[in-house]
Amino acid sequence: MFVWIAFIALILLLLAVDLGIFHRKAHVVTAREGLMWSIVWMTLAFSFAGFIYGAYEYKWFGLGIQPDPVDRTAAMPYGVINDGSAALLKYITGYVVEQSLSVDNMFVIAMLFRFFAVPAIYQHRVLFWGILGALTMRGVMIALGARLIAEFGWILYIFGAFLIFTAVKMLFMDTEEQDPTKNVIVRTTRKIFPVTRRYHGQHFLVRKRGALLLTPLALALIMVEMTDLLFAVDSIPAIFAITADPFLVFASNAFAILGLRSLYFVLAGALDAFRYLKVSLALVLGLVGTKMLAHTWLKEMLGEYMNLYVLAAVVVILSAGAIASLLITVSDKQKHE
Repeated sequence: MFVWIAFIALILLLLAVDLGIFHRKAHVVTAREGLMWSIVWMTLAFSFAGFIYGAYEYKWFGLGIQPDPVDRTAAMPYGVINDGSAALLKYITGYVVEQSLSVDNMFVIAMLFRFFAVPAIYQHRVLFWGILGALTMRGVMIALGARLIAEFGWILYIFGAFLIFTAVKMLFMDTEEQDPTKNVIVRTTRKIFPVTRRYHGQHFLVRKRGALLLTPLALALIMVEMTDLLFAVDSIPAIFAITADPFLVFASNAFAILGLRSLYFVLAGALDAFRYLKVSLALVLGLVGTKMLAHTWLKEMLGEYMNLYVLAAVVVILSAGAIASLLITVSDKQKHE
């Protein structure tokens, strides 16, 4: 329990420093600043990997003493206990998978910001509070998912089938932008709470004539929260294909989400250029779904380095998608010159 309290306190401290010191005053976050913060968050994430290795290798704070249900085999029906190397690899793989799947969320966030005409100066504030809510929701989902897997191992096959279904759906899904003002959540919120017509600085609530009113910034925040909840339905099963250890799942998720804001500002102006991103993400989902369904067979065929091969495959798929997108974009620009 101590390690959980300490880790959550660390995350809250990082968020407090971020908002209370470095982003205390609202300002437009440039791509350069976003890149700098992306490097900071990635450095923190990979630095924490050192703690993961030590904690699971030497069983600090009770970590690494319970078998990982994902690694169940006929010889080990309850799973394999993670040592330092296994936990480190699962943490990094989970982080990469969650970070990559979060990128797809950026397309929807960018669309929401355009529809709600959220001023660039206040976008970081929306993302900050959106991520705080996302951490809470994902924590609940991870706790529930880990409990279900521990009690009912067969649910991993349901998760795997769901991920493959989602991958196929992503390949053929309609990417046409929808008007979020017609969303049932937005319409219901407008019926329950009065909403101002214009923005009031960085405030989500304002008081007029003794009554509290929501601002359009609050509507944007609500939609960002709901969007993350929907994407978490895909990403949480994906991490459970790597590990069902609750701490590894939550830690990799937390650091991936923390880096989402800064990464958004890096890619916001170039999201349309990554035309093959959805294909890459669909292949990643299909890969982890297949691993979940055929874990025992793959373990026998690939041996103890199976998770390393999975990590390498994920990196190759994402890199290929990004490179192909950039090459096509450059080619299109040359044709129009």
